[in-house]
Amino acid sequence: MTQTTDATAVAHARKGPRPARTRRRIHRAWFVAAVTFVTIIGAAAFRSLPGLLIDPLHQEYGWSRGTIGAAVSVNLALYGLTAPFAAALMDRFGIRRVVACALVVIALGSGLTVWMTAAWQLLLCWGLLVGLGSGSMALAFAATVTNRWFTERRGLVTGILTAASASGQLIFLPLLARIVDKHQWRPAAVTVALAALVVVPFVWLLLRDHPADVGLKPYGAKEFVPKPAPVPGAARRAVTVLFRAARTGPFWLLAGTFAICGASTNGLVQTHFVPAAHDHGMPVTAAASLLAVIGVFDVVGTIASGWFTDRFDARRLLAVYYALRGVSLLFLPMLLAPSVHPPMIFFIVFYGLDWVATVPPTVALCREHYGEDSAIVFGWVLASHQVGAALVAFLGGVARDVFGSYDVVWYASGALCAAAALMALVIRRRPAQATASLAAA
Repeated sequence: MTQTTDATAVAHARKGPRPARTRRRIHRAWFVAAVTFVTIIGAAAFRSLPGLLIDPLHQEYGWSRGTIGAAVSVNLALYGLTAPFAAALMDRFGIRRVVACALVVIALGSGLTVWMTAAWQLLLCWGLLVGLGSGSMALAFAATVTNRWFTERRGLVTGILTAASASGQLIFLPLLARIVDKHQWRPAAVTVALAALVVVPFVWLLLRDHPADVGLKPYGAKEFVPKPAPVPGAARRAVTVLFRAARTGPFWLLAGTFAICGASTNGLVQTHFVPAAHDHGMPVTAAASLLAVIGVFDVVGTIASGWFTDRFDARRLLAVYYALRGVSLLFLPMLLAPSVHPPMIFFIVFYGLDWVATVPPTVALCREHYGEDSAIVFGWVLASHQVGAALVAFLGGVARDVFGSYDVVWYASGALCAAAALMALVIRRRPAQATASLAAA
């Protein structure tokens, strides 16, 4: 009897831990998110380079800053305009194929700049090719992965994936600045090309298009979600979703606020901060290091923003973010100096926390209003972000040529951020039933 009891206890003891081990197993969605994070980090190298190219190209070829800024503008505009079509292409051909091809195009465009001799070649290589490649794996890529693989923690995951771009800036910007300072700009362009190529095998071998590909439910889902059939007519679908969303007020408010977001980050600070600081006597390597520090705090701010988005009203979060960003930009002209001092460090920390904190609440509002089409709608909203960035990248260079400084651009961007804060508060909340009806329309 005792032996039977002991055997039964042993059997139960053996059966007990197994469910616990199953519960502790990490869901495959987190591995997919990790691969996506690494991919965006690798691709972020090309976004670290434009601000470092303005002075070297101006000195070597005599091209005006407006001309160089035009190439950066084409790059930034295509980065946004390609995104919605890329999101639709991912629905048609799969995430892996689209992202792998995009990385190869980035490597090709960056590598070819080594042999350029005319300004139109800069427009072709850096503007067109790198712009198309980068746009195919922009934040719409992160939104697509999040929508497919997660039903819970979407705000947090969006924040983490958005922070990947800042992490790439942290890794590559000081390295590229040192290369440009010691070996001129061509080795830096080759470094960007190699960074993009290195990521391709990770994407192809480790990334999966949908949880159903490995027989899993999305993270947090209660039921298995079958993989949807490939959606033909990617371009037509992207345009159809645009026209459908354009009939709604929230789309224009989100697009307007995100255009100002792009103008005040990628277009202004990322493109012109280094040459603006250099105008005041600061070494290029020191200015690039400050941008890298922005990347450090951007990671913290964006992940925190994702956490906040899961818990608070996304509209109010956007209003706070834009208002604080505007205030910080108004103070920047008074802080630029030949050396790094405590007030400048405070600006870098403050601005870094707010750099792309706007992305998680913007994605959440797209999801709230546009349901299954939210990734493509966010692609179009991102297009407005990059159009705003492109305009300021170009106008900032023109302003420097005309006025001899960037001060007027800093002040104008601060005022625009105040307008974006007001626009965010105007966005209305949408009931869940209305969102489903719009997606089915």
